Amino acid sequence: MSPFVEIAVVLALAAAVGLAGVLARQPLIVSFIAVGILAGPSGFGLVQADLVVETLARLGIAVLLFLVGLKLDVGLIRRFGRVAAATGLGQVAFTSAGGFVICLALGLDAVESAYVAVALTFSSTIIIVKLLSDKREIDALHGRIALGFLIVQDLCVVAAMIALSAFAAAGEGGVVALAVTTAAGVALVAAAGLFMRYAAEPLLSRIAREPELLVITAIAWASLWAAAADLVGLSKELGGLIAGVSLGSTSVREAVAARLAPLRDFLLLFFFLELGALFDFSAVAGRLGEAAVLSLFVLVGNPLIVMAIMGVMGYRRRTGFLAGLTVAQISEFSLVFVALGRELGHIGAEAVGLTTLVGIVTIGLSTYTIVNSATLYRWLGPWLGLFERRHPFGEDQVPDAAEARPCEVILFGLGRYGTAIAEGLAARGIGFLGVDFDPEAVRAFRRRGWPAVYGDAADPGFVSALPLGTAKWIVAAMPHVALVLGHAGTREALIAALREAGFTGRVALTATTAGEEQALRALGADLVLNPFADAAKEAVDRLATALAAGPTPAAATVPP
Repeated sequence: MSPFVEIAVVLALAAAVGLAGVLARQPLIVSFIAVGILAGPSGFGLVQADLVVETLARLGIAVLLFLVGLKLDVGLIRRFGRVAAATGLGQVAFTSAGGFVICLALGLDAVESAYVAVALTFSSTIIIVKLLSDKREIDALHGRIALGFLIVQDLCVVAAMIALSAFAAAGEGGVVALAVTTAAGVALVAAAGLFMRYAAEPLLSRIAREPELLVITAIAWASLWAAAADLVGLSKELGGLIAGVSLGSTSVREAVAARLAPLRDFLLLFFFLELGALFDFSAVAGRLGEAAVLSLFVLVGNPLIVMAIMGVMGYRRRTGFLAGLTVAQISEFSLVFVALGRELGHIGAEAVGLTTLVGIVTIGLSTYTIVNSATLYRWLGPWLGLFERRHPFGEDQVPDAAEARPCEVILFGLGRYGTAIAEGLAARGIGFLGVDFDPEAVRAFRRRGWPAVYGDAADPGFVSALPLGTAKWIVAAMPHVALVLGHAGTREALIAALREAGFTGRVALTATTAGEEQALRALGADLVLNPFADAAKEAVDRLATALAAGPTPAAATVPP
């Protein structure tokens, strides 16, 4: 069949598999891997890794790493420097060392073991950010710490790719070639730094006036740097990353990232198609046991090392557990890394296939563990005391329930809606206590002179420590996603914790749809607040009052 028909059929297959993945609540990357396998020789044989697919795959990886460089927020590491660096580097060191030993024990040779072990250390920033954002936990303490050590992992990706490029140069031309390649790499980085310092902002600000031109320019920039890196003996992936970093300080980086994200997903499909064309089930069928062992190592070992490090650094076991779950999978970079190793001739298709299997298993399962993290903690929390110090000093910078004073209303969720409720309560002289799982929100609340404590509404131990004896109302103003994702969410957990603590007052929960309101009433809510419906009713009342009063003098003089 012609290349056009081949790609059209593959895109239709991708749409169908992607829909199935959405229904199964799986990240897009899992669907893409499945499409690659189905379209490859182990499936329907639709793609044979021809030049068109290969070129689009390389462009997709360049765009992916361009976006990583664009969003590389080193400032987050500075804010959570100690715990981000210690957790990130500790997890990378533990996983790579442990993975290497396990791979050797499973019969892989030393080079294959090294590649697979390093691939096991990378976690998917894209997937984790998406899941934490959906759960509204991206700004929670564990979410911020997770983002910090994920950025440390991204920096390790950069180091690994530089090392690969240098190793390849040394192998091809000896020390002289390595020196030339290193010098060229330094020159590229210096050029990117000069551009970032003097030209990036004025140029991008002018181009940003035409959004379509901004997208074309960003793609061209990523491609040119990838090509330049390839010409001097470095990897295309490293060139794309440098291109992203060179634009990361501009005021339009968020706009560029938002516009390129759909294109990145589209082009990454061809990378997974290429992987699928190389994936031979007959070659890895005998390695299903090895894939299971390595998957278990990632799913269990990575969270344990994160919890251990964070426990030593004085963080509560719940914070360590929730942060640890985010590293219980390998990422798209793991597949990029082993694919690069195969391209350099260091490893064969079997190692790539083995890593792909581990990716499918860990990404699929870790999605469910992150989504259901609150439920998992309720099951496992009593057994995790080993990972918490007697005095968890790492979270002393935020107040906790021990400081809470008696009050009439306990308000969970200190975002815009919760803050607006607090303003109304304060105006009426009603005593209240604010609660949030975001330390910054707690500090902002306290700066206004209002009492607030740091804690999680889904943690029964924390809820029971609040001054429930004097509280007449519990108000939950935080966002909620349980009805969408189909799992026990924060508000359900809060209701259960209040019942367990023997709370006898009344509970007000927040809904945004009629169906959600019915579900919350069935759950036992005494009052359901609907910010949108309440605001609309208030707006209509004000409009009706204005209409009844007649036109204002200003309105009467407005020409038709």
